[in-house]
Amino acid sequence: MKPHLLLLGLSAAATHPTIAREVQARSAAEEAKSFLLPDGYRMELVLSEPHIKEPVVTVFDGDGRMFVAEMRTYMQDIDGNDQRKPTSRISMHTDANGDGNYDKHSVFVDDLVLPRMILPLGKGQIVVNETDTLDLYLYTDTDNDGVSDKKELWWQGGPRGGNLEHQPSGLVWAIDNAIYTTYNSFRLRWTPGGVVKEDTKPNDGQWGLGQDNHGSLYYVNAGGEKGPVSFQAPVVYGMFNPRDQFADGFKELFPAAGARDFQGGPGRVREPDGTLNGFTSGAGIDVFRGDQLPADMLGDVFFGEPVGRLVRRAKVTMDGGLKILSNPYQEEKSEFLRSTDLCFRPVNMSNAPDGTLYITDMYRGIIQEAAWVNRGSYLRGVVEEHRFDKVAGLGRIWRLAHRTTRPVKQPRMYSESTQQLVAHLAHPNGWWRDTAQRLIVLRQDRAVVPMLEDGVRRHTSYLARMHALWTLQGLGAVTPELVRKAMEDPHPQVRVAAIRVSESLYQAGDTSLAAGLEALTRDDAPEVVLQACLTARYLDLPGHKTLISDTVVRSKAEGVKQIGPQLLLAPGQKLPDLTDRERSLMKKGEEIYSTLCASCHGDVGRGVEVAGLEGALIAPPMAGSKTVTGDPKGVVYVLLKGLEGEIEGKKYEGLMISMATNDDDWIASVASYVRNSFGNHGSFVTPADVAKARQDTAGKYSPWSYRELQARLPQAVANSSLTVTASDNNGSAPMAIDGDTASRFTTGRFMVPGMWFQVQLQEATPLSGLVLDAGDSANDYPRQFELRVSDDGTHWSDPVATGAGKSPVTEIRFKPVRAKYVRITQQGKADGNYWSIHDLKLLREPAG
Repeated sequence: MKPHLLLLGLSAAATHPTIAREVQARSAAEEAKSFLLPDGYRMELVLSEPHIKEPVVTVFDGDGRMFVAEMRTYMQDIDGNDQRKPTSRISMHTDANGDGNYDKHSVFVDDLVLPRMILPLGKGQIVVNETDTLDLYLYTDTDNDGVSDKKELWWQGGPRGGNLEHQPSGLVWAIDNAIYTTYNSFRLRWTPGGVVKEDTKPNDGQWGLGQDNHGSLYYVNAGGEKGPVSFQAPVVYGMFNPRDQFADGFKELFPAAGARDFQGGPGRVREPDGTLNGFTSGAGIDVFRGDQLPADMLGDVFFGEPVGRLVRRAKVTMDGGLKILSNPYQEEKSEFLRSTDLCFRPVNMSNAPDGTLYITDMYRGIIQEAAWVNRGSYLRGVVEEHRFDKVAGLGRIWRLAHRTTRPVKQPRMYSESTQQLVAHLAHPNGWWRDTAQRLIVLRQDRAVVPMLEDGVRRHTSYLARMHALWTLQGLGAVTPELVRKAMEDPHPQVRVAAIRVSESLYQAGDTSLAAGLEALTRDDAPEVVLQACLTARYLDLPGHKTLISDTVVRSKAEGVKQIGPQLLLAPGQKLPDLTDRERSLMKKGEEIYSTLCASCHGDVGRGVEVAGLEGALIAPPMAGSKTVTGDPKGVVYVLLKGLEGEIEGKKYEGLMISMATNDDDWIASVASYVRNSFGNHGSFVTPADVAKARQDTAGKYSPWSYRELQARLPQAVANSSLTVTASDNNGSAPMAIDGDTASRFTTGRFMVPGMWFQVQLQEATPLSGLVLDAGDSANDYPRQFELRVSDDGTHWSDPVATGAGKSPVTEIRFKPVRAKYVRITQQGKADGNYWSIHDLKLLREPAG
């Protein structure tokens, strides 16, 4: 019997694995035997419990000391009790004698709430972010005892709500000297005067962020089965995910073990072996940039799939400036690193000072947060069956090594001069180059400017020339003359860097570089052409639309063809007659949707297909959804409590979890956005609406079923039971309720005060709303209106609702009232527009 099968209690003679009833934690030595790797590679244990528990992030400072963020309260039981208790920490581990082993351990920062991000700065300094806040704090060890004794607010971002799986990660100081995170549509930039916030486009990332040697950032989306995302171009220019960026079969996974413990349920299982068939939790992405693993790994993308117990290696090839990712083990139906230990949970990858790749293993049974393991869910049953929730409080850090790996000198950058740091900009290990650049910028030592300028002009390594150029930018010392020189560099990536660096000079008022930028749209290298187009659009250069359009027409490069046209699209959806508050809701809602919701509901609101299951969607479409476009309480209720089970007879692979931990403004923003995007038109949701919905549903603790949700919402009265009349063009009145949205009631003359439309029911009914849809006659909505009700059609109440239409759909809500007749009177004036109704819905209160 094979040793790795013995670990799980599997039978080698069985036709497919039979998982032991209770999953057991294994020692690190036992786990090491479970790894399946290509020939020549090995996993070396760096750290394990008791020195660390629940590790999620591993980073290194300028002296090679390792900092580990430990989420010690994460899912310690199946219900996720006390997860936000402030008992997590960041530990520091030091190789005291330089032999490659971490032999000195301390708790650098204690009493944290699920720390998410770490950024080392000067000696004894790290910036830290915790869950539920965007604030960044600088922790400093002033007496060099391995424990921070000073805490300062480094940047104030304010509170952040949401499920803890839906919060930022990263804090990567990139080659452009900006600091990036996932989820957020902004980046940060350290300056001598403080940290500055700069807007970017959404990034679609979730857990993990890395960059390649040229400064291209790679995000990964754990939901939506997307894998790596937004890696074609820096997100400051846009979120580009062209159709051809993955090779065929890239999203198919080949784990070595599984227990059918996947939130998506049986549809995510490859039978008969019970393993995961596609991405569901991609995490912890980085690009290998070291010098102590085989050279063919350089530039490859690595990320974990903790639900699948594997690490995916992706080769990056270029097709006319378009990056294409492929699985080099696709034909073998395999992966770079797989484990037969069901508790192997690789959540982060880190380039290390020693030139290898470190893998953070959260080593535990249950990996998904409590919202996905709620009572009655498929996943909870599997977790309880195998007792996955009983394996917690452990964790390992592994070093990926090879038979060619050799020991390297430990960094001691904090004690080096700035001139010595400049020399590291040519180091073969990208970690050294990045760290040296960051420390030079932080020191703001302009004495090295001549060295850096000489490096840009003369260094034999193009990577050293790039880093020297960006370092000068970080020092505020780059000149137009030097940028022009770099625009003529023989290496295309230096020319790309020069274009990007020119942006700060142009924004400072030097427009002389525009001519050189325009000339580079005819460069021989597609990546240079594409960057020239991106920058032209970003800077809003005069005539940039014509420049980009001509470039796209002229170019034969795939990247230019696929990304260039997107630069010509009008930014965002334009809605007329919105208040400043409504525009703010739409902007914030678009950001939330793009970075969180689109991974399941689709970029254009039409759903995302499950990989390998044609026609099956992860989540229901937003476009045309009755829950979204109907009574606004429906979408708010779902956001607050979640939704599970079939929807109108259809099953979806994903699970809509509660978003109630976000504040009322957050809920109102995303609800308003989806009600007014993707062809939808609806009233805006206010924070007060959300607060009221919270009160209405305060006693509910489980997700809605679709039937249960509908029973709580006002329902449309059957149009077949209605009789309608109108003051003008009465003969067309029935077309408002005939079920054909192409036909319409219309007044046949321009709107004037006093026009009315009346609805008669068969009997008095509790009513609470009226919805008028002007359809294709988009401007034919009532400019001002009042609504009255009656029991006999003769004696009318005082107005139960008044207001003004603003969009094709006019939603009128009022306190429930029992009535047999409803009349809406148009009180405004609109020369040039009739009053039209393509579709009318009269809403009654739910039974009971």
